[in-house]
Amino acid sequence: MKLAPIGLAALLVSSPALAAPDPEAVAAAALKSTPVWDGHNDVPEQFRERYRNMIAGVDFDDTRGTADEEAGKGPMHTDLRRAAEGRLGAQFWSVYVSADLSEQQAVQATLEQIDVMKRLIARNPGRMEFVTTADGAKRAMRAGRLASLIGMEGGHSIGSSLAVLRQMHALGARYLTLTHSKNTPWADSATDAPSHNGLTGFGKDVVHEMNRLGMLVDLSHVSEKTMMDALDVSGAPVIFSHSGARAVNGHARNVPDSVLGRLPANGGLVMAVGYPDFLSETRRQWSASSAGEEARLKSLWRGDPAAVADGMQAWRAANPKIMATVSDWADHIDHIRKVAGTDHVGLGGDYDGMETGPVGAEDVTGYPALFAELARRGYTKTDLEKIAGGNIERVLRAAEAYAAAHRNDPPIESPTAF
Repeated sequence: MKLAPIGLAALLVSSPALAAPDPEAVAAAALKSTPVWDGHNDVPEQFRERYRNMIAGVDFDDTRGTADEEAGKGPMHTDLRRAAEGRLGAQFWSVYVSADLSEQQAVQATLEQIDVMKRLIARNPGRMEFVTTADGAKRAMRAGRLASLIGMEGGHSIGSSLAVLRQMHALGARYLTLTHSKNTPWADSATDAPSHNGLTGFGKDVVHEMNRLGMLVDLSHVSEKTMMDALDVSGAPVIFSHSGARAVNGHARNVPDSVLGRLPANGGLVMAVGYPDFLSETRRQWSASSAGEEARLKSLWRGDPAAVADGMQAWRAANPKIMATVSDWADHIDHIRKVAGTDHVGLGGDYDGMETGPVGAEDVTGYPALFAELARRGYTKTDLEKIAGGNIERVLRAAEAYAAAHRNDPPIESPTAF
């Protein structure tokens, strides 16, 4: 019997073979072929704050029991067991130190953070491997080890010295975030009053020297003008190791469209952050209102912290905290993709550098949920592979190629401060 046209169409639509791919299956296939290469994790900061870098007794296989209620700290977000569950294959570990330190103190503290991370990796030789190149990361991942790279968060960590920058690179640091929360003597931060109108002449020398070394220029935390200046002078692709899209959430830490639009020409990428205050605009507004109410109460009840605490408790009861979600995280990826393209999106969770990740991805086990959400939005397996790790691998290889092409260039010299 011959089927009527409408019956044939109905049969084709209902055919299991032609059903839409299962988002979880698409995500799982992408993460199997290309595990996550994350741009920013603050485990070293946790070791410093919780243990003063005395880690002999720390079990990095499982850190879920590390809550310190007395210090107001919950469990850590990262360990080897959860990294495997979250399909994490490579990680830039952030050797962050406080921007409140003097430059000389920051240099010492950064060396200590590099040391503690290298000691942790050495204690887990079958499951972690210290690497400094894209090839090294690929080899480690193929061997089933967590490829571990070092990123420096904050230009204060080089003490305004190109010599120190070169020595940090020699120790294995493969990116430098040009500022943290405060300006350096040579670059403006996103969260400080501008004092340089972007990069100074020395700041541009820092970028040039990083290019020569093959060290990634990280523009998270810097002002829009600093972003623009770095894009003007960098000969290699830049990264944002952990930032979102400012059009989605107006926080100064996020990347404006004016900068996103320049990424294709530069070849760089934004590694989308999971920090709730940078994800949800309503969460950001709630945080601002909370801070404003606390300031108001402190002004009303000077010298009476109990009254302030009671007032804040009542305000929070009436204004429950807004929670960011995996969907909010995906919104930022959507926008970066729309403006810059899929080739310019990566991931920089900022785990262990925040109270918690978004609902559904509270710790490093959450990446499969994020990728399933992206698959539901129509991202293909190829798209997801690029976002997971393909794009950052390409960028690191481009930085290595630039350095190889300029290996005979002399180091940039600058006079010592004292």
